[in-house]
Amino acid sequence: MAEVIIHRPTRQARSVGNIFCIGRNYAAHIAELGNRPEEDPIVFLKPTSALLHEPSPIVLPTFSNDVHYETELVLLIGKGGKNIEELDALGHIEAYGLGLDLTARDIQSKCKAGGLPWTPAKGFDGAACVSEFIAASEVKSPELFEFSMHKNGELKQHGDVRKMLFPIPFIIHYLSTVFTLQAGDLIFTGTPEGVGPLNSGDELVLTSGDHLRANFKVAV
Repeated sequence: MAEVIIHRPTRQARSVGNIFCIGRNYAAHIAELGNRPEEDPIVFLKPTSALLHEPSPIVLPTFSNDVHYETELVLLIGKGGKNIEELDALGHIEAYGLGLDLTARDIQSKCKAGGLPWTPAKGFDGAACVSEFIAASEVKSPELFEFSMHKNGELKQHGDVRKMLFPIPFIIHYLSTVFTLQAGDLIFTGTPEGVGPLNSGDELVLTSGDHLRANFKVAV
């Protein structure tokens, strides 16, 4: 069974349901990939078999030669619902974590060129790396959330939710108009600029203030 760990402050396991991902949610990331912004959020899903926790290594898939990291804030839904109002949306979040939405960029480009789904590029084993989570009650100002990712000691990405094109409350509202959100669902909220390739032996450190930290290493 797929699970994540929440600090409350003691460690507790939480079963995971769906894994929703939001694409093109930071303008600078849209520009760096040569894409265009959309009126509505781009939504895709990953299977729970894609979940990866530290200290498990990231194993690059053999079918791709260009796997990229995408660092994101991840929401854990604690109270499900349908047609959730934006004003009520934060109350549906049980915990916050950090994650890596790994993307086989060469496969994704091939799928996009053929008008095909991205699932093989986004859903392979280990493509949804997650930190341990912090209870929402411990996050006083989620609208000010910032996070960073260093690769081999060098800062590669810095995210600030104030730069999201679709804010957290709207993401939850929008998803709940299309799907019925359920307790245990994860939402990857989009990546800022600075995405790039992974190579064997790379070490990635994800942080957000003093609350969240995760370390992942790419298998040699």
